Amino acid sequence: MTSSTYSLRRGQLTTYFDRTAVEAWSRLTSDAPVSKIRATVRAGRDAMRANLLSWLPEDMTGKRLLDAGCGTGALAVEAARRGAEVVAIDVSPTLVGLARERLPEIAGPGSIDFRVGDMLDPWLGRFDHVVAMDSLIHYRSTDIVRALAELALRTDGSIVFTVAPRTALLTVMHAAGSFFPKSDRAPAIVPVTEGGLKRLIAKESALGRFSVERTKRINSFFYLSNALELRRS
Repeated sequence: MTSSTYSLRRGQLTTYFDRTAVEAWSRLTSDAPVSKIRATVRAGRDAMRANLLSWLPEDMTGKRLLDAGCGTGALAVEAARRGAEVVAIDVSPTLVGLARERLPEIAGPGSIDFRVGDMLDPWLGRFDHVVAMDSLIHYRSTDIVRALAELALRTDGSIVFTVAPRTALLTVMHAAGSFFPKSDRAPAIVPVTEGGLKRLIAKESALGRFSVERTKRINSFFYLSNALELRRS
């Protein structure tokens, strides 16, 4: 069961991505010109997306994948091109609308079902793989592990996800966030330590059959994110 803090933060994220910073995120996730600061974020997100995709099978024909927090759908498109049956969900109707507008033709057996809602909704069904790129970075460690536990109940292969690493650099980046217009600022991310998160994962009974197989950090100045792969044994 999700906690009240998870639900509260999810509501804040819905407001931010669906109302406050729609234009900023529309430009960031496109080829449109952006500021130097946001260009580093775009480059970092591109690198992280490529990394998470590299942890998934090259041939995903017949595999079902959940893109949890799909945004404008870039990762979902690449997974579908590998043959995956993708369910791509996001709390923001506006971002999902952009994803549908930008959806290219997918050659081959792959498909994308874009939905608006909560990535933890059990009615989404079972999946071979789950990807949660930057959709858990605004939650504290205990809420992250609860979310992973709920996803694990319906995942037969792997869960790949990102968190915000707790570093001195990230503290500086938070302070530098004042460079962004106030209306564009997202709800604060919650930095976590990899070691602390791994200990919480090890204690969670619902994750007992999963183990952390790989981790990788992407640092692109204003984008700093840590990827982890949980794989069912």
